[in-house]
Amino acid sequence: MTFIPAGVPCAGAAALLLAATAAVAEMPRMELTAGFHRIEAEVAATQPERMQGLMHRRVMPRNQGMLFVFPQAARHCMWMRNTYLPLSVAFLDETGRILNIADMQPQTEDSHCAVAPARFALEMNRGWFAERGLKAGIRLGGIERAPQPR
Repeated sequence: MTFIPAGVPCAGAAALLLAATAAVAEMPRMELTAGFHRIEAEVAATQPERMQGLMHRRVMPRNQGMLFVFPQAARHCMWMRNTYLPLSVAFLDETGRILNIADMQPQTEDSHCAVAPARFALEMNRGWFAERGLKAGIRLGGIERAPQPR
């Protein structure tokens, strides 16, 4: 999944994506919890990391995902250009409470947006949230340790 900020021209987005390519291999990780479920999340806290997201990946282990940390709460949207994994995204408020969850198809440009201002988005393999009965209103633990966006 890739986050493309509003107002970034195509040439600027391409340059940012090229700069992000090297960063994907070594994004920092953190632990989150959803009830008694443990999540190991890569953290995309910079603009190039958020733009790269999980693009070009072919596999993701079962309890791993990617946490997108946004500079401000807003109705952020995600898409799946160049993303080969079927994913589910949970949009989270400042406290880690799930606002909504969307299932996304690989290699599409359909927008999947937060229903209210979100400060974070957590991508997991498609169905991960539903298989565990996690839905809007549930709060994820550990979000307070997320790094500040850069």
